[in-house]
Amino acid sequence: MEATVARVAEIQPQPTQVSKPRGTRKSRRQVEEGVRYFLAKDGSSLEKPELGAEVASEGEALIKAFQSKNGVIYTVLAYKAEAEIQGGSPTLVKRPLHK
Repeated sequence: MEATVARVAEIQPQPTQVSKPRGTRKSRRQVEEGVRYFLAKDGSSLEKPELGAEVASEGEALIKAFQSKNGVIYTVLAYKAEAEIQGGSPTLVKRPLHK
C-alpha cells in the first residue's frame, strides 16, 4: 500500500506559483492618499447612494457612521481621463485627482 501512495504523490503535479510583475500596482499608501471619506446622507440607499458630510479620515468616518442611524460610509477616489500619445496612437489613461 505504501508503494501506491508514493506513486500517486509522484503523479500529482506540484503547485506552481504565478509571479506577478512588480511595479505595476500602486502601493496601498498611494491609493489611500487620494481617498475621500463621506458619511451617507439620510435617506441614502445602496440603489441610490447620496454623499453627506465629508470627514478627514477613515477612523473618524467609522466612528461617526457607527453613531449615526444607518452606519454607512462611502469612499471616493476621483480620476481624470486623459489621452497619452505612445508610438503615434492615443491611449486613454486615468490620472488621480487630489483634493
